[in-house]
Amino acid sequence: MRPIVLIPARMGSQRLPGKALAEIGGKPMVVQTLERALEAAIGPVFVATDAPEIAAAVAAAGGQAAMTDPALPSGSDRIAAALAALDPHRRHDVIVNLQGDEPLMAPAHLRAALALMDDPAVDVGTLATPMDEAERDDPAAVKIIGAARGGERLRALYFTRAPAPWGAQRLTRHIGVYVWRRAALEAFVDLPPSPLELCEKLEQLRALEAGMRIDAAMVDSAHRGVDTPQDLARLRAHFERSEP
Repeated sequence: MRPIVLIPARMGSQRLPGKALAEIGGKPMVVQTLERALEAAIGPVFVATDAPEIAAAVAAAGGQAAMTDPALPSGSDRIAAALAALDPHRRHDVIVNLQGDEPLMAPAHLRAALALMDDPAVDVGTLATPMDEAERDDPAAVKIIGAARGGERLRALYFTRAPAPWGAQRLTRHIGVYVWRRAALEAFVDLPPSPLELCEKLEQLRALEAGMRIDAAMVDSAHRGVDTPQDLARLRAHFERSEP
């Protein structure tokens, strides 16, 4: 495999505008996320952004950014556009999509998601973790319904914001990291939004409806991304507790 890590980041977050540059532990959040990706040491890392301010912050931290069209509708479209610009000769066949609001992503978890690509039947790799009871009824906590493929792996059958499956004692939370085969990513962004995707507001359902196989590596625990001011406050408190 020849992986590349792409981090989509934009200023226009609907729920928390400007969050990519929100200060976390003395650094912009996107820079903290960039550092986690570099620590994973799985391939070159670029931030894909439509904002000069984000590109400047990344450059100031010694990172690399790729500028993309502000009109692109999603992070998946953004990384596909960045990939085409950065790698026109198609040297990279696996793309790791790490969201820009994951400054606590464990490098080992990124490596676990990438390892799913050792199975040629898998089109997309992702992550999952046991869900806290408090998240059961939270629509922001996306649940993954899957078939066990050994103790550390699921084959995804569905993703939902609702508590599911019915009667389960313990639900499984999806962690929004994606490892794409290049052909799968390029096919995905050429597809229109699917009915289930529009219903749940979860674009990974487009891949499932198109017949792509998504497997998830199970990890013991994982921090959630940052979507609200409360998430941001919680994350800042975590970094403050972690300072020496």
